[in-house]
Amino acid sequence: MHIEHLSLNNFRNYARLELSLPEGAVLLYGANAQGKTSLLEAIYYLATCRSPYTTADWQLINWRAEQDVIPFTRLSADIVTQRSALNRIEITLVREQNGLEQRTRKDVRLNGVPRRVMDLIGQINVVLFLPRDLGLIEGAPAERRRYMNDTLCQTDRAYCEALAAYEKLLPQRNALLRRIAEGQASPDELTFWDTQLAEQGAVLIAGRQRLLRELEGLAQQFHLDLTGRREVLEIDYRPSFIPTAEGDGQRSFDALGLDLHRELTPQAIMPQFLDALEAGRVEHVERGVTLIGPHRDELRFQINARDVGLYGSRGQTRTAVLALKLAELSWMRDRIGEWPILLLDEVIAELDAERRAYLLDNINGATQAILTTTDPAIFTPSFLDRATVWQVIEGQITPVQAV
Repeated sequence: MHIEHLSLNNFRNYARLELSLPEGAVLLYGANAQGKTSLLEAIYYLATCRSPYTTADWQLINWRAEQDVIPFTRLSADIVTQRSALNRIEITLVREQNGLEQRTRKDVRLNGVPRRVMDLIGQINVVLFLPRDLGLIEGAPAERRRYMNDTLCQTDRAYCEALAAYEKLLPQRNALLRRIAEGQASPDELTFWDTQLAEQGAVLIAGRQRLLRELEGLAQQFHLDLTGRREVLEIDYRPSFIPTAEGDGQRSFDALGLDLHRELTPQAIMPQFLDALEAGRVEHVERGVTLIGPHRDELRFQINARDVGLYGSRGQTRTAVLALKLAELSWMRDRIGEWPILLLDEVIAELDAERRAYLLDNINGATQAILTTTDPAIFTPSFLDRATVWQVIEGQITPVQAV
């Protein structure tokens, strides 16, 4: 899988870009705020319809275009995969005035045909590695939930559809809880919303458990290599309630961790989730929020049975994240049957020489890997010899013969 051609119009600091991309490694180098990261962001957006840096689509529109009558940005890419000789993906964001409010309209086209955002799933698969990912283990639980969602939504349409439905249902249930607390609604009205939430949430829990089970085995092997087989990495999935495979066991509301080696199905989880919602109704009404569900899940990492986020050194944390990202790459490659596109934004500079060499060795066979740096000298001569090197200055990309 690789991008053959990328076109950007009014995207971030690119007023206009037409770029043919080769296969293999592509290194973009230049000072900060020149457009290196924006190019990776554009590719990621084409794959997921979501920016890894902002939740507001209008922020992607070049600031100069804001002066236009109808501000817009357009991204398109020609994609070559093993399944298709060529696909063109195009996304247009238009800033529109709606009364006193502004909104951003999103238009998605696949080979010129208007499609839904959901139809983009699997058209491009990317693995994005950012410096902030090195803080994944120590960061807030929301970051780890987002990691699971972003990974699964690229390959599992049912999961992505369930996530979209769950994120619409949850605020509606919370609003109903507050109305019940104020005496404006009956608790009986929760039955419908609980059933819907449990149905969609069960798909999310099952998907996460399956993903983490598969990632753990891969990550453990990478981690053993990185640590000279001295440290064992384990992934501890902690849903806000613990379902059992058979649906007849003791359900715990403590963060105990879920056995990743026993596969759970949505059909087994759904009635248990529903029971948990009903059991917690009184407290939920009192607090006006839903206290259990995938939106409260947690994910912890352990090295030799000790929580890395609490007790791990900086080096152990970075090694665990590197093993996880390499596992994600291997997992996605197995899932789609070919290499996804790799996007590495300034990550190499964050790693020591040993981890840097290990990462570059393990992505050496990628069909297309795009890396950014402010200092190409940190890369080995052998890597620079086989890579396509471009310099980025104020949104202009120039080939470099030698660094």
